[in-house]
Amino acid sequence: MFEAINIYTQSIILSLFAIIIFFAGYLLRWFFAGKKISEAENKATNLLEVAKKDAEVRKREAELHSKDLVIKLRQDFERDTEDRRKELSLTEKRILQKEENLDKRVDLLEKKEKDIENRVNALHEGEDKIKKRAEDLERLIGEEKQRLQTISSMTQEDARKLLLSRVDEELLHEKATRIRRMEEDIKESGDKRARDVISVAIQRCASEHTAGSTVTVVALPSDEMKGRIIGREGRNIRALEAAAGVDIIIDDTPEAVTISGFDMYRREIAKIALESLIADGRIHPGRIEEVVEKAKAQMEQLIKEEGEKAAFELGIHGMHVELLKLVGRLKFRTSYGQNGLQHTKEVARLISSIAAQLGLNPKIAIRAGLLHDIGKVVAQEVEEGTHAIVGGTLARKYGESEEVANAVESHHEEVEKTSLYGTLVAAADAISAARPGARAESLETYIKRLENLEKIANSFKGISKSYALQAGREIRILVDPDKINDDEAIVLARDIRKKVEEEMEYPGQIKIMVLREKRAVEYAK
Repeated sequence: MFEAINIYTQSIILSLFAIIIFFAGYLLRWFFAGKKISEAENKATNLLEVAKKDAEVRKREAELHSKDLVIKLRQDFERDTEDRRKELSLTEKRILQKEENLDKRVDLLEKKEKDIENRVNALHEGEDKIKKRAEDLERLIGEEKQRLQTISSMTQEDARKLLLSRVDEELLHEKATRIRRMEEDIKESGDKRARDVISVAIQRCASEHTAGSTVTVVALPSDEMKGRIIGREGRNIRALEAAAGVDIIIDDTPEAVTISGFDMYRREIAKIALESLIADGRIHPGRIEEVVEKAKAQMEQLIKEEGEKAAFELGIHGMHVELLKLVGRLKFRTSYGQNGLQHTKEVARLISSIAAQLGLNPKIAIRAGLLHDIGKVVAQEVEEGTHAIVGGTLARKYGESEEVANAVESHHEEVEKTSLYGTLVAAADAISAARPGARAESLETYIKRLENLEKIANSFKGISKSYALQAGREIRILVDPDKINDDEAIVLARDIRKKVEEEMEYPGQIKIMVLREKRAVEYAK
């Protein structure tokens, strides 16, 4: 029993001991866990403080960066705003200046209009005075006629002739003086700006084929050369226009001047002369005349080369050099907008092909085709005969066969054909002219109008040269100073104006300019 009690007691003791050990271990574990938790909390607190400090630093850096960016954007905005403000200020100044200029021009135009009205009224008053003086003159003539009949042995017819001759002399001088005075008044009071606007409008309204066929552009090394071409007070450009018979247009086109004129031959001479003057650098009136003469000589050589080239292309040999020159000059002519030389070569090729197919001699046919329009080159120099008849005469003169000559002169049915070659030339000529786009009828009408204008001017006595310029808006006439004086030049301009108005139809108005220049030249040896 005691053993059982001892065993029970021992088991209780062991159980207590185990419980004590459990609680001791639990306490030890709690102690060490609390220490680790405390260390972790301290470490977390330290990390949190470091993170807060790092966040504060980053926040400050971000704030500084944003402030710098805002300052930079503000500076850029202020700079752009200032530039825009300056541009707007300059634009506003320009607009104000243009408005002031426009106001000044409007005031000037109003003043000129009033001045023109006053002068027109003065002209009307002058006309009334002239009519009154004419009536007085008629009365004086009657009194003079009666006086002469009573005191002289002359017959009434002789006295009449004497009186009329004296009156004509007096009236010629008085008429020229009055015309000159009126023209000077009109020139002084004319509105230059209005004329410029009208001329620009006319030039802009010109058709494309007319502009392309009446102007030549010459390139310049620099815009400075324009001033040298114009010369002091415009002497150089006037000398060049007078010598070459063209109109030189100098405008805002960079590094280029325009040569205007309906005659391609004159334009080419002016182009060669102008290019030579630009290359040489010496530009003055005496030099210009010399260079233009040299350019004419160069043109003759160029014309000859073009004729020889055309003959070589077509396989023609043994043609007289004068005929080759006439063929070469066709390059500088147009017929209804079609180049003359290209047209003749085309006709020659067509007639050669047709003749070969018909069993005729292609060599005769091709010669006739090349020469069929040479009469156009000298038609203005010959008073009688159409270009076909003149061409046939020239062909005979320079050794072409009768078949060729007859084909040339009969291709417009003006002469009876003696062979089939005349019919072939007429057919080939019609084919070349009838193809789409070959010709422009309005250009031919335009060219003929300019030629008629020069022909009318040249019909008067004392005229040495005449040139139609500005697309037919102006005719410039050079007179012989030994045959026509200043008073007669004024009357001549009015007579030409009347004849142009009677014999021609034209749009707008034509300026008739008569130039009389007396030169005295001596050479010291």
